[in-house]
Amino acid sequence: MTDVQISDPVADQIIKALQDVIDPELGIDLVNLGLIYGVDMTAEGVVTVRMTLTTMGCPITDVLQQMIDSALRKVEGVKKVQIEVVWEPAWTPDRMSRFAKIALGYHG
Repeated sequence: MTDVQISDPVADQIIKALQDVIDPELGIDLVNLGLIYGVDMTAEGVVTVRMTLTTMGCPITDVLQQMIDSALRKVEGVKKVQIEVVWEPAWTPDRMSRFAKIALGYHG
């Protein structure tokens, strides 16, 4: 699935919040889609999300970023959200969870 790493006690809440962010085009959350590559949180409450998109030029990039920001700001202790969109490693359907593959009918 993802290689999300956080050593803070709110890690589970952050991951759950990200699982509530549903890609409006695919109907699956960003974590199960394998779009979240990493999450870090500072002692000051700044959460940095390293993520990718299924395609460059994704028309809903801004929408997804707003949804992530809104979801994470509900987690106690989160003061600021920074989103870093990366393209390496490139996303492929292999990054999706089994749940996402079944839900999307992917058999690759």
